[in-house]
Amino acid sequence: MSDISIRPAVSGDASVLNRALSQLSADMGDEHRAGDADIARACFGPAPVLHAVIAETADGSIVGVAAYSPFFSTVYGSVGIYVSDLWVDQEVRGQRLGERLLAGVHRAGVDAWDASFIRLGVYHDNPRARAFYERIGFVAAEDTQFMSLAGNALQSLGENA
Repeated sequence: MSDISIRPAVSGDASVLNRALSQLSADMGDEHRAGDADIARACFGPAPVLHAVIAETADGSIVGVAAYSPFFSTVYGSVGIYVSDLWVDQEVRGQRLGERLLAGVHRAGVDAWDASFIRLGVYHDNPRARAFYERIGFVAAEDTQFMSLAGNALQSLGENA
């Protein structure tokens, strides 16, 4: 494990970052719609909205990725970090690499935004992931539920207001 380093993603990483995120989508049974250009624009364009840390072996293989974004919480009165994606290659799972990636996200968030907490979502049908997060101290928010607005509903937002 000592031959794996955690580093911030840089603009030249867009395609390897997207490959890792695509593998996460495949592992989760999700459709992966992002292309390399989408990742490059979101992470390294003029107004970045996505950030990432990468776990890399000494030979340059990418074995883990955490993608995240800042947000402000009036409840906490501070900036939080939303981890949208966390992927660890099956070959290195069980070696605390996920925890190291999250620690890298935390350090980056503190340095950039003075972030004081991390939030993420876990699929209901993924008890192994939930157990991992709980083991390192995440607490499920029983009083809230994430909701999404997209597609036609988003496009028609406000039309009848």
